[in-house]
Amino acid sequence: MRIDQQIISDWIPDGARVLDLGCGNGTLLSHLQQRGISGYGLEIDNSKFADCIKAGVNVIQADLDEGLSQFADQSFDFVILSQTLQAIQRPDFLLREIVRVGKKGIIGFPNFGHWQCRAQLALGGRMPVSKTLPNAWYETPNIHLCTIQDFEQLCDQHQLKVLRHSIVNHEHKDTLGIKLMPNLFGQIAVYLVQQQAKQ
Repeated sequence: MRIDQQIISDWIPDGARVLDLGCGNGTLLSHLQQRGISGYGLEIDNSKFADCIKAGVNVIQADLDEGLSQFADQSFDFVILSQTLQAIQRPDFLLREIVRVGKKGIIGFPNFGHWQCRAQLALGGRMPVSKTLPNAWYETPNIHLCTIQDFEQLCDQHQLKVLRHSIVNHEHKDTLGIKLMPNLFGQIAVYLVQQQAKQ
């Protein structure tokens, strides 16, 4: 599994009910099912959809940009969106849907504020290409790149409480630099959020 998927797996207790948005080939869901965790994946890509079926993962073909209207409020313990936020037309809308459908949401994304991205843009004058953002600008599926600070501001604007987060590099390490300046040194961010109670 990818680094972010391992972090997500560690946060989900056995027996939980999950919805994995943009589940890809079903790797994370397949792993979770082995721990007695049940749920569904949503995937739009036909080839990845077929991979999920082969892996025995419950999958529904759906376009995340259309929202999650087919699911009732609080129908899952966790709704997962891993490495897909940046490819969504309206990330703010989907984030609201995540905390409506799930008691908690887990969102993972590449940090566009990482120093290497900044350096490539500032010094090279070109859009960054890195391990977390491997595609050239003209062929990337990523349309809404964000930084850790951007994501935290979005959570504040939509009254989402951050329960925990993990910010790491590609070696899955939480270095001193990441602890002191996560937006500058963190490459991958994973957040556990829930809707704040209305007062």
